[in-house]
Amino acid sequence: MKSVVKSSKVNRAWLNDHVNDTYVKLAQKDGYRARAAYKLQEIDETLHLIKPGQLVVDLGSTPGAWSQYVRRKLSPKSATGGGAGVGELNGCIIALDMLPMAPIEGVIFIQGDIREASVLLQLETQIQGRQVDVVVSDMAPNLSGISSADAARIEHLIELALEFAQEHLKPQGALVAKVFHGASYDNLYKRFKETFVSVKRIKPKASRDKSAETFLIGLILKKP
Repeated sequence: MKSVVKSSKVNRAWLNDHVNDTYVKLAQKDGYRARAAYKLQEIDETLHLIKPGQLVVDLGSTPGAWSQYVRRKLSPKSATGGGAGVGELNGCIIALDMLPMAPIEGVIFIQGDIREASVLLQLETQIQGRQVDVVVSDMAPNLSGISSADAARIEHLIELALEFAQEHLKPQGALVAKVFHGASYDNLYKRFKETFVSVKRIKPKASRDKSAETFLIGLILKKP
């Protein structure tokens, strides 16, 4: 019974924090589906990654806030039309997630698990042999609470994003990936350093203080 009461208190505290969160209110005002849009926005405004005319792949896209932000950046003339942007899209966005995502105008969405070869093939088919300018990955596994198992799951997903980037990014391209401080962090940072000429570490202001998440950004692929 005590654990149920404690859980209820934690849920109420989280809900209260969420409702009063500055970025939640801002997302509602700007038309974004989630506060996560501002994490990508800060990273992009710091490093100037996303520009009209690009091909951008959004891994772990649901509910779609990152795709909305990219959509807005690829449609600068319609940037005042809400979080998703409207009108002509100068570029291409391909989004993928295991969970369904409500449509965003001009965004190609694939529902499936990137760990499955058939889903990866669908993604590669949509790319149509082009080189990708930017890959953004907000992928995260369902956590079990067992640190060693969770670290392995996190590391595996980031490895998949890295492998995809190595296969499909332009030489001057970029990979933005959410990672977590913990048992897998040092290995993942090392892998980024092995893969990219430059690696940046950013914890955006929109990332909650209590969260262990941070973002690794790989810039310019190293030559094989």
